[in-house]
Amino acid sequence: MRGAAPHTTNQRMELTAAIEGLAALETGRRVWLYTDSSYVMNCFRDRWFVRWEANGWLGAGRQAIANRDLWQRLIAETRRHDVRWHKVKGHSGDVLNERVDALAREAISTLVSR
Repeated sequence: MRGAAPHTTNQRMELTAAIEGLAALETGRRVWLYTDSSYVMNCFRDRWFVRWEANGWLGAGRQAIANRDLWQRLIAETRRHDVRWHKVKGHSGDVLNERVDALAREAISTLVSR
């Protein structure tokens, strides 16, 4: 997700989209979130964020976790709901991936226009 494709999203956009979507829901909902990011998927599937919190938001190499502000907000939002993460194929003509990217771009443009 380095922005090489003309219509790709970056991690901040994807995290923001997930935060905004979850924040709009009443607490306790079952939610399906789709991502083309293995990094985002692994964070929740393997519960990396538990280690990040325990290690003062430092990664395995003692480097600061990028986008900590958004990760903390997303983690807080996921704790309010029953979130199920689903991985979609990234950087392709896959219809679901294109929809995920479009929703992320829409969410970030809404935030920018506020």
